[in-house]
Amino acid sequence: MKKTTRFKQMLASPELEFICEAHNGLSAKIVEEAGFKGIWGSGLSISAAMGVRDNNEASWTQVLEVLEFMAEQTSVPILLDADTGYGNFNNMRRLVQKLEQRDIAAACIEDKIFPKTNSFIKGEAQPLADIDEFCGKIKAGKDAAKDSDFCIVARTEAFIAGWGFDEALKRCEAYRLAGADAVLVHSKLGVADEIFAFMKEWDNRLPVVIVPTKYYATPTEKFREAGISLVIWANHILRSGIRAMKDMAAYLMQHQSLAAIEKELPTVEEIFRLQGMQEYERWEKLYLPKTSAPGKAVLLAASKGTNFGNLTDERPKAMLEVEGKPVLAHAVSAFKTGGLRDVTVVTGYKPEAFSLTSVKYAHNAEWEATGEVGSLMTAKKAIEGKCVIGYGDVVVRPFIVENLLRAKGEITVVVDYKQPSKKNRSSVDWARVSPARVESQPLKDVDYSLVRIDDRIAPEEASGEWVGLVGLSEAGAKTLVQTIDQLAASGAEVKKWTLPQLLNHLIESGAKVEVQYVHDNWIDIDDIADLSDLYKF
Repeated sequence: MKKTTRFKQMLASPELEFICEAHNGLSAKIVEEAGFKGIWGSGLSISAAMGVRDNNEASWTQVLEVLEFMAEQTSVPILLDADTGYGNFNNMRRLVQKLEQRDIAAACIEDKIFPKTNSFIKGEAQPLADIDEFCGKIKAGKDAAKDSDFCIVARTEAFIAGWGFDEALKRCEAYRLAGADAVLVHSKLGVADEIFAFMKEWDNRLPVVIVPTKYYATPTEKFREAGISLVIWANHILRSGIRAMKDMAAYLMQHQSLAAIEKELPTVEEIFRLQGMQEYERWEKLYLPKTSAPGKAVLLAASKGTNFGNLTDERPKAMLEVEGKPVLAHAVSAFKTGGLRDVTVVTGYKPEAFSLTSVKYAHNAEWEATGEVGSLMTAKKAIEGKCVIGYGDVVVRPFIVENLLRAKGEITVVVDYKQPSKKNRSSVDWARVSPARVESQPLKDVDYSLVRIDDRIAPEEASGEWVGLVGLSEAGAKTLVQTIDQLAASGAEVKKWTLPQLLNHLIESGAKVEVQYVHDNWIDIDDIADLSDLYKF
């Protein structure tokens, strides 16, 4: 059933009905979940939530924006406190059109002059609108409505302004004849005498709505006996929220701790529930690409370093500082910027020197007696899903990591097709690639596969230098771990192997290792001169 129809039935119901104030999407959802069949879009509360006065300081378009969120988050009808209709008959026409577009069920307009002032602020001094002009506004609103069930509640401020009983009765009768679906009779007395007197004379000509903010002590049963159709709890969600927020702010200011109160508060998960995160998660599964879990990285940093003199007496080369942070931090930063948030560092020499808090650690206690695969085995749990293996003393540009994560193959390595710039290296991890060696730039749309990595390959026979990165798909990670386990079970001294040895074994066993080419944009920290180059990198 349409929201408009449900609200109209509430007005016509023989039972006394209730609606409650809300002022944004969150409070509207809370009101609906409490069991209310309708919501009062309070002008006072909406403006107060914006931090402005209830004097039409919030524009009607700003109010509409709030209402849109309220209507989207709820399934019950909303009656808007539309003040004076925000202008003349034409403003009223446009207002109704815009409310219908946002699935608002009804509008309540009051017979005061625009811009209005809240009824409880010097009510006697507030002028009332001309009766005929206000009736024209009601007619304009009804004519503008495309849905015949859209309701207009005409609110008289005759009692508020001190014009008395006869004026209230005269105005409500005129509003009835103009086409209003209900009248709201407002009073600021602490008792409901004006309301009950009106009801006796009114004799059920049209549904009557009341707002018992001031005469709150009146028993609800009295409203039923008087024949009132609808009661609005007009501002109590806002007021209770203000009390709670003030109490909490004062408590936090005084105690500077959450320890004693955290369990008394709604959880963050409750906020997520009210926001509809479960629904979002269903959409996420339906519409987002089916991807694996976020990638992981393993950086091998167990070695001391042999070309740094006494610099590595107290720390490994991966923890030597450049620009105020360790080489390892530069490497980790590139990995994280490239898309790998879960980084495990394998330590060996001087593990207490490692101070990065943004990574996990695995320790190779046998680092002096084992090789790179031995270190890798200590971090075996991290080799799962999408994974990249590298070295803690090799720093690359983030785009190299990004491209490696996009690789489609199960196992992929990165090769620099440029000849090494340092001719004095004691050894270079040369890579031989198929198809033929790259003379300048790699050809596009060609699948390059690794044939072998070996420092004994003649430079003129090599396709480039291995950068020290291995990218693994989920299947590739399983293959790598299973291969290491099988080698260890067979009695092979795989712990003493280098990564190139492991890659060569995989290729010899029939695995395909794909190649991504780069040109520069990485640096291997082998000696003190490289530290200086990293500063300029």
